Amino acid sequence: MNDKVLEVEDLCVQYGPVSAVKGISFDVFGGEIVAFVGANGAGKTSTLGAVSATVPYSGSIVYKGRDLQGVPAHRIVGMGVAHVPEGRGIFGNLTVLENLRLATWQRKDKAGIAKDYKRVFALFPRLEERRNQPGGTLSGGEQQMLALARALMSKGTMLLLDEPSMGLSPLLVQEIMRMLVEINREGIAILLVEQNANMALQTASRGYVLETGVITLSGTGEELRGSPRVREAYLGG
Repeated sequence: MNDKVLEVEDLCVQYGPVSAVKGISFDVFGGEIVAFVGANGAGKTSTLGAVSATVPYSGSIVYKGRDLQGVPAHRIVGMGVAHVPEGRGIFGNLTVLENLRLATWQRKDKAGIAKDYKRVFALFPRLEERRNQPGGTLSGGEQQMLALARALMSKGTMLLLDEPSMGLSPLLVQEIMRMLVEINREGIAILLVEQNANMALQTASRGYVLETGVITLSGTGEELRGSPRVREAYLGG
């Protein structure tokens, strides 16, 4: 297995009196897709927010050997961690190309940026066709592709993905998951939060089940899909 890229220990996220995440520990190795599955309110989104420094937390988060406590969100992006939030978060009034260009603001490598434009347009040919079209006029699936492409343009080596299948047809969900596998084959680690547990665990190397802020099960994607408890709670029996 590749080196460990993310190590989280005793992570807690608190919103006033509410404990959203209650002392969880997990890790992600290079080249892995790791899935978090669980119901709404389980703490999945808060976990991603802690890693990307968009929500306050206590505990230890180490990325590629560096403790992220106190590191601001934009610095974490510069270190290679790209967060694609639930709802995609694209700029609807900007064109596809302008959305992608915004993701390169910290980069100075012009040749590398040009190469990455070619790379994302090869991965997402529909975006190249719509490069001058406002993001808000794209379909839901195309907006999700744009959100993923924008994360890659930031030169991310680890993607944090929050509900990428939300609101998409089953056919588009399969296409997005296929693209995640393609991106992962380039050596990019992915931490995936999904309510579509079956699809997430089919795609992931490993997974964790999060329930009311606590990890209750972990294992390979195949092991979790075979778990009677997971099947009953998240896979429809």
